[in-house]
Amino acid sequence: MVTRLQDAATDSSKISRKNTPASSNSRAVSNGQANSSYDASDIVTLEGLEAVRIRPGMYIGGTGSDGLMHLLWELIDNGVDEAGAGFATRIQVTLYVDGSVEVSDNGRGIPVDPHPTKKVSALEVVLTELHSGGKFGGEVYGASGGLHGVGASVVNALSVRVRAEVDRDGATWQLWFFKRKAGQFDGDRFRADHKLRRVRSTRKTGTRIRFWPDMDMFEAGATLDFEAIRTRAQQACFLVPGLRIQLEDKRRGGSNEPVELVSHGGLADLLNHLSDAETVTEVICIPGEETFAEKVPVAGVMTTVSRSCQVDIALRWVKGYGTQVVSFVNNIPTPHGGTHVAGFERALTRAVNDSLLSDSKKLTKLVKQGNDRAIRDDVQEGLIAAIKITVPEPQFRGQTKQELGTPAVQSIVYNVLKNGLESWFHTGPKSHVNALQSKIADAVMNRVTARQTLENKRRAASLGSAGMPNKLADCRVHGSESELILVEGDSAAGPAKAGRNAENMAILPLRGKVVNAAKSSVKQVLDNAEAQALFTAMGAGSGDDFDLSKARYGRIVILCDADVDGSHIRCLLLTLIHRFMHPMLEEGRVYAAQPPLYTAKVGDQTYRAFSDAERDQIVVEFSSRNRKAENIRWARFKGLGEMDTNELAECALDPATRTLRQLTLDDAKAAEEMFETLMGSDVGRRKDFLVNHSELVDRDALDY
Repeated sequence: MVTRLQDAATDSSKISRKNTPASSNSRAVSNGQANSSYDASDIVTLEGLEAVRIRPGMYIGGTGSDGLMHLLWELIDNGVDEAGAGFATRIQVTLYVDGSVEVSDNGRGIPVDPHPTKKVSALEVVLTELHSGGKFGGEVYGASGGLHGVGASVVNALSVRVRAEVDRDGATWQLWFFKRKAGQFDGDRFRADHKLRRVRSTRKTGTRIRFWPDMDMFEAGATLDFEAIRTRAQQACFLVPGLRIQLEDKRRGGSNEPVELVSHGGLADLLNHLSDAETVTEVICIPGEETFAEKVPVAGVMTTVSRSCQVDIALRWVKGYGTQVVSFVNNIPTPHGGTHVAGFERALTRAVNDSLLSDSKKLTKLVKQGNDRAIRDDVQEGLIAAIKITVPEPQFRGQTKQELGTPAVQSIVYNVLKNGLESWFHTGPKSHVNALQSKIADAVMNRVTARQTLENKRRAASLGSAGMPNKLADCRVHGSESELILVEGDSAAGPAKAGRNAENMAILPLRGKVVNAAKSSVKQVLDNAEAQALFTAMGAGSGDDFDLSKARYGRIVILCDADVDGSHIRCLLLTLIHRFMHPMLEEGRVYAAQPPLYTAKVGDQTYRAFSDAERDQIVVEFSSRNRKAENIRWARFKGLGEMDTNELAECALDPATRTLRQLTLDDAKAAEEMFETLMGSDVGRRKDFLVNHSELVDRDALDY
């Protein structure tokens, strides 16, 4: 059969439908509507390479630029397999101006002798039959990247033309493929033929395949990226030390100078290539090998065979925060990871926790909280690593071979890395090991601190919007004229609730001591029930998130007993407000009610004294007006709870008769400074204060 090239190219995307009887009642699908009938004539058999053209995404991952690039990867990987097996030292990739690409290597060359069952050359079988190749049995390649036998045939399936030349058996043999059919070209005319053409005599060996992609099968704009090719080729050189790969871009606008890539340092060179940042550790190379049992079909029967898995890992840490972990299986990049990467990550985290951080002084204070263990992100901060696995017939998840699925590889990589890394922790350069320990410990501490800060912010924000505390007796009207009265204990809360103006006065009783905000952490403050109740009742948040415009009350009034304990609680509240509700003090919205320590009523006049000295002064003034001091009968209030409703309302709640003191920032700073002196961690500062003020002590009041 002789076909003109331009005529045959017009129907390159048509797929034949074989074994389907012709019928005048053919049930074609039209306008997206399926036929109602379904019988044997609707069953379609896809033969040869038809399946690839019907579902290209199954074989190359898609029909965009990545899919087009995958055709090239398939051919490059074949050459890398030859080099990895020790039969090739050079690969050349050329991009031509007509859109074609040629990949050549100096390996053994694809066999050209007749196939024993197909009755055509092995070269034609490789390029036209899916799941054909020399990598299934393991006799030709101990381990290879081409495992499914569809690489070269997929290239042919998605190309308009393919030219294959093989140097082997003393000659150069040539075979063309047009529209996936084997043959030869005479000028621009194609003749279908299974016979190879002997081009010349040669002593060399190798394979050259040039293909013209069928761009009708790909999306508009799909292209081959030269820099991506360079990156992939460079990786191959790192994986097979000594392999030379030459790249040449002859397309319009392409580089005119060929690029030659080679590496002799293997994975160590790859790490240096991935990052030039300042290093924390040296390159740590960890090789290893283990065997595992796997069931595979042998002569149609599932049989358990022994496999060998070789592991090569190189890693180092740099003074950065990013992570770069690249992985390969039989020299094929696995960007989606898989079981080998899972084993690597588990072993890395376990080894660091068990051997490197076990004696870290930086993490000592996190032990009690159970936060001293590093997680994956801590360990991999600043990590540059390469993982290379060599294993016979690995199980990839998908034809594009981007993720390894062989289960046994995970535990093998885990054992090799964990043992090797723990050995380096004990025998590696001490300065490098210590620097790594410090870096990972810092990462743990930063993570714990950041998480705690975030939790504190969330909790602080939630305190302003949560439901009101159960013990809050709220008022009916909120706003600038309303006030939140903080009273000391439930005993004072009863008369306070009864004596208040419920229109604009809310009562919040405080039970027990309020947290000392001057020396407590944010978490400790937010964990304190009394602090939580105050923040929630105000409804404006706390700390940096406190929003005065959202405050439910215009004022805070602190109502405590007129004794030492009351002063203590008042100072604690003032310190808390200063640290976590600062704008309230800035705007002058915090007050302290001044309940008296003594009260007396003579006739229609009420006398109040806020201290013993003030009581005595009132007695002196009363006597100076020729009145008998014994007529004054003083009532002493040990606490607000001893006042009845009228007494408390008159001296602390009624705006017409009560006494309020506006508290300022200076008051808060003084209270905080006093707490830091008397209750802080500086013992010397506290001792100096007590010595300097010892004259204020009433010796007669001391218990000996």
